[in-house]
Amino acid sequence: GHKAVIKLLLEKGADLESKDDYGRTLLSWAARNRRKAVIKLLLKKNANLKSRDNFSRTLLLLAARNRHKAVVKLLLEKGANLKSKDDDGHTLLL
Repeated sequence: GHKAVIKLLLEKGADLESKDDYGRTLLSWAARNRRKAVIKLLLKKNANLKSRDNFSRTLLLLAARNRHKAVVKLLLEKGANLKSKDDDGHTLLL
């Protein structure tokens, strides 16, 4: 699955913090797409939990916008900031 592919890419030297045109990292996409096992793997490899995309959306905001409760819970347990704001001033609570 996704976790095995990510693990292989990292073993082959893929850049953990590489960003796409939207400023999203592997961890951003994993949070956005409910890939809990991938998130755990990336965090074990020291992926940046404070990563933001080009709109200043945090991992937590990306997961919450897509209603991924388990991912939101995991990110909070790992230390994600509940009060972080995006460019529009939105937080997880707004």
